[in-house]
Amino acid sequence: MEVSYREEGVAAAASSAAGRLVADGVPARLAGGDPTLWGEDAEAEAAVRLGWLTLPRSSRELLPELGKLAERARAEGLTNVVLAGMGGSSLAAEVICNTADVPLTVLDTTDPGQVRRALTDRLEATIVVVASKSGSTVEPDCHLRIYERLFADAGLAPAGRVVVVTDPGSPLEQRALDGGHHVVLAPPDVGGRYSALSAFGLVPAALAGADVGRLLDEADEVLPLLSRDTGNPGLDLGAAIGGAALAGRDKLLLEDQLSPINGLPDWIEQLVAESTGKQGRGILPVVGADLNRTSDELVIAIESDVGDVRVDGPLGAQFLVWEYATAIAGMLLGIDPFDQPNVAESKENTATLLALPDLPTGAPAFVDGPVEVYGSATAKNLPGLFSELLHAIPGDGYLAIMAYLDRLSAFDAPMPERADFEQMTDAWLMADPATLRALLALRTDRPVTFGWGPRFLHSTGQYHKGGPQNGVFLQITGVVSEDVAVPGRPYTLGRLQLAQALGDLGALETRGRPAVRLHLTDRAAGVARLLAAAQEA
Repeated sequence: MEVSYREEGVAAAASSAAGRLVADGVPARLAGGDPTLWGEDAEAEAAVRLGWLTLPRSSRELLPELGKLAERARAEGLTNVVLAGMGGSSLAAEVICNTADVPLTVLDTTDPGQVRRALTDRLEATIVVVASKSGSTVEPDCHLRIYERLFADAGLAPAGRVVVVTDPGSPLEQRALDGGHHVVLAPPDVGGRYSALSAFGLVPAALAGADVGRLLDEADEVLPLLSRDTGNPGLDLGAAIGGAALAGRDKLLLEDQLSPINGLPDWIEQLVAESTGKQGRGILPVVGADLNRTSDELVIAIESDVGDVRVDGPLGAQFLVWEYATAIAGMLLGIDPFDQPNVAESKENTATLLALPDLPTGAPAFVDGPVEVYGSATAKNLPGLFSELLHAIPGDGYLAIMAYLDRLSAFDAPMPERADFEQMTDAWLMADPATLRALLALRTDRPVTFGWGPRFLHSTGQYHKGGPQNGVFLQITGVVSEDVAVPGRPYTLGRLQLAQALGDLGALETRGRPAVRLHLTDRAAGVARLLAAAQEA
């Protein structure tokens, strides 16, 4: 594993930061699990969140159980692996399986269309991994209820088709035991976004057919380096990220086009944003963006020379080194990298809204064809609105697009025969998030990010609310044509999805963040209008 600096300014900032850290004995102290490194206020949280440092070795205890679990699933013909989990409970497994080229369906959504597609896919061959550290996360709870009912209605015993990954003593553990489901307990001293090498990353990946033992080997090889003052890739990367942020380069552009690792920037995004975005400070990861070379950008490339920093190494080592580096960056910024104080706020807002007879959507400020626009805006059409939002971005800020739509619908859509934006559909906006993002990014030199709701609420959502006051927010919701009931709950997935969007919007608005919601009354026509308007802006 190697981290190399490709730009003189980054090298200088990193060297200065690393020097201070080494003088304080940080590498050895962090490798040894010292919870005092992040200050008195963070000590209690850190004391129960450093178990990730030993996962390359402690997780080996899982390998025999995972081998038997995967063998049993194959013997019973359960080859369609579905993972119901959010944030750190799903993103690592997705990267592992994409890189290993083994199939895994990730349900980290409440979009009824996306869920319905999974429900109708080879049910008789399906095994569902339900992953939640707390055991009370609403999305996997819904998915578990839906699948249990579906299996039972189809005459398939749910007990043999559900595997639960959770912390010891969680409500989900007891529920799983009551339902006869196989339970794999995760170490309670590992936070969700640092759990890539724990049961949360390994169980679904092993069931899908990935070589998780090799993943642990890769991490174990780099583990001894993390206590060193020199030749320590975690220290080198953390000093670069944190040192650059202190010098004003707090927009972290992630480049992986030449890497054999598939999707790592999405995992890094949730790790860095949720860990550092708080107390008005933070590092904003930007995935899939073109380089503007503005003074606040730091470009990190995975296995290529296009960035200011190059990071080389296999996936298991990447997971561990990025976790270590993020902990170092948090130390340099003076924040606790293990808490997530603003994630719960949107959850609480959602619960409050769901308790109401009707969701308070309000009246639109204006309507542009199949798109209703909600929020404060002086514009009267979508091109004007987009221009208004772009002009509202501060000189050190960013635009965040947050889409509560079907993340995977593109794979069922035919490609338009020509570049006619009137032919574009929801599928083609969502095929590549860069579609809408890139069209707006062409009109500003500020970063434009794209997040899927509610998935991003468990990651970058923390940065949006707890980070610097320099974001402008564009939320997209869509009409639900076929909803999905949630057994045992007084709401459908469509109602939950809209409540999550409105709850997060409220959290942004109470902080004075500029935010607008676009509601598509026809998803296909609405997206076509968004893309055309983005070109006109």
